[in-house]
Amino acid sequence: MTAVEQRAARPVEIVPGLLRVRVPLPFPPSEVNAWLLSDVGGWTLIDSGVDDAPTRALFSDVLADPILKGEGITRLLVTHFHPDHIGLAGWLHARTGAPIQMSRIEWLQARLILSEPQEVPLAAFLTQYRRCGAPTDFLTQLERRGLFYRRWVGPLPYDHRTIREGDALDLAGTMWRVITGEGHAPEMVCLFSAERRILIAADQILGRITPHIGLHPADPTADPLGAYLACLSKFEGLPQDTLVLPSHGDPFQGLDARIAGLRAHHEERLRRLIDFCDVPRTVMETTSVLFRALAPEQIGFGLGEALAHLRHLVVRGAMEDVGDPELSRFVRR
Repeated sequence: MTAVEQRAARPVEIVPGLLRVRVPLPFPPSEVNAWLLSDVGGWTLIDSGVDDAPTRALFSDVLADPILKGEGITRLLVTHFHPDHIGLAGWLHARTGAPIQMSRIEWLQARLILSEPQEVPLAAFLTQYRRCGAPTDFLTQLERRGLFYRRWVGPLPYDHRTIREGDALDLAGTMWRVITGEGHAPEMVCLFSAERRILIAADQILGRITPHIGLHPADPTADPLGAYLACLSKFEGLPQDTLVLPSHGDPFQGLDARIAGLRAHHEERLRRLIDFCDVPRTVMETTSVLFRALAPEQIGFGLGEALAHLRHLVVRGAMEDVGDPELSRFVRR
C-alpha cells in the first residue's frame, strides 16, 4: 500500500460519531467503505475489506488511531457475505473479541462457501457458464485457478449474532432501523436513522455505479433482478435530505432520484435485450449489447448479470429459453 493509500485509509469523520475508512481492494471497484459508529464504551465497525496483509496492516493502524480516543471495537456488523465486506471479519473478531452481527442468510452463505469442498461450486459455475456459451479460454482458466472466495475471506468463528428486518440498533447517539436488501445479496443489512436522516446503504444503492445483480447456479430459476427492483420500494419515500452512505463511492443525497435512475438503468438494458433477441441468442452474445468489451477477468460477472436480466424477462413473459441442456438460447416472445 502506498503512502497516499495509507493516508486515504485513515478514519475521517462524516458526521459526529460516524467515521469513514476507505479500504483499498485488490480487485474492482478498487475500494470499499467501512464505517465506524461510536457506541457505549467502544465502536461498532461495519464491514472490513478482504483478508490480506495490506488490509490487516490498515486496520492495525485504524485501531490505534487517536480519532478512536483509545476505545476499541466492541461490535463487528457485516452487511453481507461478499469478500470485500466480510473478508477480514474473522481476523478482527480474533483480535478484538467483538462479536460478529449479520443477517442469518448472509452468515450461513459465508459459512457454507468456506466449509464446502470448492470443487462443488466450481463445477456448478462451469456448467452454468458453458450453457451461457462462454469462451473456451475463459472456462479453461477458471477451471485451472478455481474460485477466489477463500483467497479473500479468512476463517470465521463458529457463532454470530443475528440481525433481522426491523431490528433497532442504538449507535452513534441515535436509533437505526434495519432494512434488508435483496438482489445483489440475499439478505443484505442496511441501516436507517430517522432522527439523523442517514442511510447506510451497503451495496443496495450506490451513487455512481450499479450493484452487480447476477444469477447464481445454486438457484437457477430465481429472479434476482426482480427481487432487487421490488426491494428498492423499501427505500423510496425516505426523506429527500437523507445522507446516503454507500459501500462504494462517496456519500450523496437525492435518494429517490438515484433509485429512479437505477430502475431506468435496468429497464433500458431489458429493452436492449428484447430488441437484440429477435432471433435466438446465447447469453454470451447478449453481453455485447449490455457492456463494453469484457476483460477476461470480468466475463463471469458479465455472464451472471446478463443471465439475471434474461431470466427476469422470462419471468415477465417477454423472453423464453429455446436452447437445450447443453446451451441456452434466448428469444423474445
